[in-house]
Amino acid sequence: MSSPVRQMTHRRLPPLPGVAPHRRQMQRSPASDMVITGVTCNPGLAPHHSTRSVHSSSTMYARSPDLQPDTVTQFLFDNPDFLDTFVSQHVHEDRIRQWSQRKHRVQGHNAVTLTNGDLFKDQRSNWKNCVQSKKWRILQDLTKDNTTNKARVFTELAACAAESVNADGHNLYLVDDQNQLFLASKSSKNQRAPSACLGRIEPRTSLPAYVAFTKESVLTNSLLGDPRFPLGLGVESDRGVSAIAVPLLHGNNAILGVVELYRNYGSVPFSPEEEEVADMMLVWADICMEYVEMYNSMMKQRKLNDFLLAVTKSIFQDIVSMDTVIMKIMNYAKKLVIADRASLFLVDTKSSELYARIFDTGRVEEHIPQKEIRFPMDRGVAGHVASSGEVLNIADAYTDSRFNRDVDLQTGYRTKSILCMPIYNRGNIIGVVQMVNKIDGVFTKADEESFETFAIYCGLALHHAKLYDKIRRSEQKYRVAVEVLSYHSQCNDEEYLVTKQVPIPSDIPDILDYDYSPWAIDNDHKPVYVLYMMRDIFKMHSQFDLDDMIRFTLTVRKNYRNVPYHNWAHAFSVAHAMFTVIKTSQHRFTPIECLALYVACLCHDLDHRGKTNAFMVKSASPLAAIYSTSTMEHHHFNHTVTILQNEGHNIFKHLTSAEYKQILSDIRHCILATDLALFFSNRSRLQDIADKGEFSWESAEHRRLVMANSMTAADLCSMYKPWNLQVQLVDVIMEEFWQQGDQEKVKIGYVQNPIMDRDKVNELPESQVGFLVGICLPCYEVMAQILPETKPMVNGAVANLKKWRELADKEAREKEKENEEKEKEKQTDENQDEVIEEPPVKTENPSDDVKVTSEMTPSSVDYAIDDSASDTSFLAADKPLPDLGSDRTSNISVPSEKTVLSSKSDESR
Repeated sequence: MSSPVRQMTHRRLPPLPGVAPHRRQMQRSPASDMVITGVTCNPGLAPHHSTRSVHSSSTMYARSPDLQPDTVTQFLFDNPDFLDTFVSQHVHEDRIRQWSQRKHRVQGHNAVTLTNGDLFKDQRSNWKNCVQSKKWRILQDLTKDNTTNKARVFTELAACAAESVNADGHNLYLVDDQNQLFLASKSSKNQRAPSACLGRIEPRTSLPAYVAFTKESVLTNSLLGDPRFPLGLGVESDRGVSAIAVPLLHGNNAILGVVELYRNYGSVPFSPEEEEVADMMLVWADICMEYVEMYNSMMKQRKLNDFLLAVTKSIFQDIVSMDTVIMKIMNYAKKLVIADRASLFLVDTKSSELYARIFDTGRVEEHIPQKEIRFPMDRGVAGHVASSGEVLNIADAYTDSRFNRDVDLQTGYRTKSILCMPIYNRGNIIGVVQMVNKIDGVFTKADEESFETFAIYCGLALHHAKLYDKIRRSEQKYRVAVEVLSYHSQCNDEEYLVTKQVPIPSDIPDILDYDYSPWAIDNDHKPVYVLYMMRDIFKMHSQFDLDDMIRFTLTVRKNYRNVPYHNWAHAFSVAHAMFTVIKTSQHRFTPIECLALYVACLCHDLDHRGKTNAFMVKSASPLAAIYSTSTMEHHHFNHTVTILQNEGHNIFKHLTSAEYKQILSDIRHCILATDLALFFSNRSRLQDIADKGEFSWESAEHRRLVMANSMTAADLCSMYKPWNLQVQLVDVIMEEFWQQGDQEKVKIGYVQNPIMDRDKVNELPESQVGFLVGICLPCYEVMAQILPETKPMVNGAVANLKKWRELADKEAREKEKENEEKEKEKQTDENQDEVIEEPPVKTENPSDDVKVTSEMTPSSVDYAIDDSASDTSFLAADKPLPDLGSDRTSNISVPSEKTVLSSKSDESR
């Protein structure tokens, strides 16, 4: 059974009167009872026809010989409501649109011709050819087209209005920025070739100019005789006689353009009703234009954001040199404003000149550094922009007096249009970007706005490029400085040859005694002793290169500064203390760990400046800026690595890659452990493990805790040495501390730590007792608990503590006695003030005063001798020895830096 659409195609229509039903019809439809009498018809029956009954009826009557086309045509003319109802219910809208287009092709309408030569496929508007539900979708598709502009939107609306009033033709005129009227599109090829611009908007010229001037629509049926627009249509036509002109207005009543509809000779003139229809159709112009502008603005901003993001990634991720950044800026700038060439001039503030080494020649392969061009800032367009900060947009460069032709003469390029803009950084002009010759015309206001945003990123990129260049130059200077310093800080060939000629002894008596004095060895002989101990430890692991060991040892010695205490002699004593622990105790350290412990002790104070970490921070030392914690300890380790990297100094070159990495990690751990700020937590953890009986040599973590504690014990080795030796070391360490105190008095006006004040030397015995109680004994005792063979450390420290207690007690008694005498003198003075003055009484034995003085002399001398042997400390002398448990020693107040006997190993001796 055929569909309704096919029935209409084959002209199968409802039954007419007098036609008998088909003999093969099985069931008669109610519609077959309809009787047509001339012009009468009952349209109410049509909607009740079922699809099947209509199909059946049309099939039956189409085959009747009495049903003629003329009869059907007359029936449809006489019953228009029936046809309208049938088409709306049974014919698809696509078929209706096809009928409409076929009818238009038969009528032979011309295509719309745009002034730029583009053609629309059909003069009929897409809007006109679709049903109401799709009109808004057409507008959306049109406004979201990437090529959409004002002319395209208004052309669509003009075509729609022309169809609505059955105009023979239409023209569209738009208003430009100079308030001039120009032809945007026309619908007839019969019109004479138009001029693109119709001139300024004014009355008594042409119809579109008059409407644009008055901003009111006009209907005229005597086009050539109207005095308001004697020139008639904007586009000359010999046939136009009736016209409707409607202004296209923006929301603020600004004129956007004019739509001109006309009819030729022989056509019915326009009526006021048709003028009203055209006005209603073109009301959409403002809405569509606002939507287009909003959409285009959003899309433009989005593209600009994407563009700037790509620029930022490209420039900042690949900052190699200033020239590279400049080339990237020029390439992106050309893409942004569609320019042919680009130039970037930098400002030389010292000479007040603009200079450039790179010019865009139009080909990528020619973006190479060229001969530098310089010219004063008061010359040329770029100079004017750099001097004034003004943005210049020049349509014709050679007609502008500010244009400097010298650049064209040097580059051989012809400049036409220019867009020049300053580049700012922190409020100062650092350069000028000049875009040359826009490809599709002249630079617009939109180009200026986009490029202004781009210029901000240019400023940031140039600023970072300059910083990168400075950093790169500084790095090269640093390398040169390191090369020079490494030459002077390394041992020379003469030192190497002299040391190599001295034979290393096979055995050194008493070197493994804890009471052994490393300070008794001459500095020139210390390297041989170091080689003796280092060779012994290296034999525990693998082969070694004696030449590298000699160079390494001599260079380490050379990199210790000539300070009172933390010098090469101190490093040698600490290394000897660690060698003694390694050789005498039943430890389970790996050979790599033994090497790390010994080398760390030898290098643990490299390049020490004789100042504590706190002083380095307070004095804003560059080292404190690099290392925020354990300042000097980090510097000591990094200096060790630097020496190992020198040619002929890598004593670990025979190790595998994994072993080399491991030994550097262990050395770093050991050197940082000499910072007493880390000692308390390390000792507390080790003490807790030892007290619980959980210590295991198989645990790498446990061994690292023992290594850290061993470094502190070795660093403070002078505290368990014999009393006479320790007294001598105290004088040395105190001189270094007092020198720091003297500098603090000059720089900040006071001494931060009282023990570094020369004026408070009498407090040393008391503070020395506190240092032994709070730091040294807890460190030695936990060592002896893990390694019983190190018990001599505890014994020596206890013996020295006894001596310091005696001195502290004596100093306390002397101080108490002095206070009592001062109190008596004060009371005597007060009593004398209360007694009436009497004549003086002569003394019978004037030698009594001398006698008193002489009696006090011995004690004063004894104090002076004892005080010279005193040392620094942090705690009260009369406090009892604390328990070595972590909980009982955590509250002891000790400076965290390597200060007085607490700062570094022997600083408290």
